[in-house]
Amino acid sequence: MTAASEGLGARPARVAGISGRGRRVALWLARPAYALYTRRLRRHVRAADAPRHLAVILDGNRRWALGEGLHEAGAGHRRGADKIDELLDWCTPLGIEEITVWALSNENLGRPGTQLTALFDVVCDKLLALEERALAPETAMRMRVIGRLEELPERVCATIRRIEQSTAGQPGPSLTIALGYSGRDELIDACKALVLALADDGVPAARIAEEITRESLAARLYTAGAPDPDLIIRTSGEQRLSGFLPWQSAHSELYFTDVYWPAFRELDLLRALRTYQQRVRRHGL
Repeated sequence: MTAASEGLGARPARVAGISGRGRRVALWLARPAYALYTRRLRRHVRAADAPRHLAVILDGNRRWALGEGLHEAGAGHRRGADKIDELLDWCTPLGIEEITVWALSNENLGRPGTQLTALFDVVCDKLLALEERALAPETAMRMRVIGRLEELPERVCATIRRIEQSTAGQPGPSLTIALGYSGRDELIDACKALVLALADDGVPAARIAEEITRESLAARLYTAGAPDPDLIIRTSGEQRLSGFLPWQSAHSELYFTDVYWPAFRELDLLRALRTYQQRVRRHGL
């Protein structure tokens, strides 16, 4: 578990004492160097094995917006939502088969009403845009949304049901979006579902505990059927998972970067992938 603070432009989103406009000018002047470094790093990363499943905690949207002088509710989340398309564009040529992004936690649902309204507007707009992308032949993919969806507004749930159905048979990679998600809730829900299933099957109460195994519980997780993430990236400088995929992350490699999610670049992704490729994965052995 390391924070990414190395090399050129590790913190493009926040430089002490420099205004948002000053940062943009500095980044524009550095673009040729960034482009050269990105091309070189892309070649190195493509020459090695990429993770099969990449998960990203999309953190720092509001802090990025404040740093840019944007005070409109949802401005940072809208920019962060647009960044998902870029992430998909970067991952697809690398052969990454599964991409999971944590966009909204259960704790986020406790924010003031005006913030939530703006946030759900962004969520609905982005889901519809991603569905259009998923159904296009050149960017085909499957989509799934995980979390306690019943706690989301009905307009969001209706959109989720439609896109999961419309993209279910698509080829290409799979995109999973965690909305209203809590890892503790996932484990609780999986345990409840398993116990109810065992009871429905007529398993005596005294034997139910014996039937709770790794395999039977994993089959009731929100992510059932998907491989565990090989690499989890968290943006914004926070160095914790905050309850993201607690079961599935048991053997995941973790990578933390100071960059806020809306400012995340292909270069930042390539750095994370290079670090992943340099590690020796032992899976607890």
